[in-house]
Amino acid sequence: MASKLRVTLIKSKHGRKASHQACLIGLGIRKIHNTVEVEDTPCTRGMIAKVSYMVRVEEQ
Repeated sequence: MASKLRVTLIKSKHGRKASHQACLIGLGIRKIHNTVEVEDTPCTRGMIAKVSYMVRVEEQ
């Protein structure tokens, strides 16, 4: 079974590049302090790496 990652948005997405905002939408994050659980796959790791300055990641 694949492990999960808990991703929390800690900085505002407003005023950021469109591609970075798209990564947040792809992860399912909508608001500041919103937390989502996503599968730990290379695809999601890439999206998290792109917006790493705006999110906090915890492994489950």
